[in-house]
Amino acid sequence: MTLIQAIVIAIVEGLTEFLPISSTGHMVMTSTAFGIEKESFTKLFEVSIQFGAILAVVVLYWRKFLDFKSWTFYAKLLLAVIPALIFGKLFDDIIDEKLGSPVFIASMFIAGGIVLLFIDKLFTKNTIEEEGKISYVKAIIIGCFQVLAVALPGISRSAATIIGGMSQKLTRKLAAEFSFFLAVPTMAAATLYSLFLKDWPQDGAATKGYKILLGNSDNLKLFAVGNVVAFVVALIAIKFFIGFLQKHGFKIFGWYRIIAGILLLVWLWKSGQF
Repeated sequence: MTLIQAIVIAIVEGLTEFLPISSTGHMVMTSTAFGIEKESFTKLFEVSIQFGAILAVVVLYWRKFLDFKSWTFYAKLLLAVIPALIFGKLFDDIIDEKLGSPVFIASMFIAGGIVLLFIDKLFTKNTIEEEGKISYVKAIIIGCFQVLAVALPGISRSAATIIGGMSQKLTRKLAAEFSFFLAVPTMAAATLYSLFLKDWPQDGAATKGYKILLGNSDNLKLFAVGNVVAFVVALIAIKFFIGFLQKHGFKIFGWYRIIAGILLLVWLWKSGQF
């Protein structure tokens, strides 16, 4: 992976992490288009630069995250993230295998897009507008929706949790914001797990992620640049998404996913990767 390729992938991550179009799917397809080998560092990079993107949430909503008097906010996020953490740990190898399948991801693009076409019509009487009114039970249910994105790369964590929130009577704006909040512990845990707990195959041996980074100065540089770029781009994307979602809803994202998925399948078929 070159520096330019790393920057492009980080831009893709920052743009798509909080949109309901699957950041993981877009990064995998971008690296596939570049012809980047699916080695351990590439997979580690695609997971870890999501940490840069979630820092944008903390910066934009710093009053919420640094309000330590409101312990219920942290409790809700903790409860909501538990289902995905458990599932991700139990099925880590299967998820990795699916991440290496562009055909599977393109198919999930289309499936998720079809769902988004009808979301606005399904949830028309949502009345919960404040995070404080989200019960613990609702937080857990939203967290269970997040498991869909963990189990099916290409579905979109953002889409799954926003739909989960709207199913619990959250308005579109609050559902999107709670999805952003939930991304922080989820992606932080995924990054820390990838760096310090997960064993990656490297030179015929199992190696921790941080050793892959520290053992190669080029890898460390790509990791640092990728996180910075993802952070800056995500700041812009979050502000755009909230305003756009309130005015236009999800349908355009649904059509985008369907068209992108079809084009990806055609490209994969023509390039002999189907």
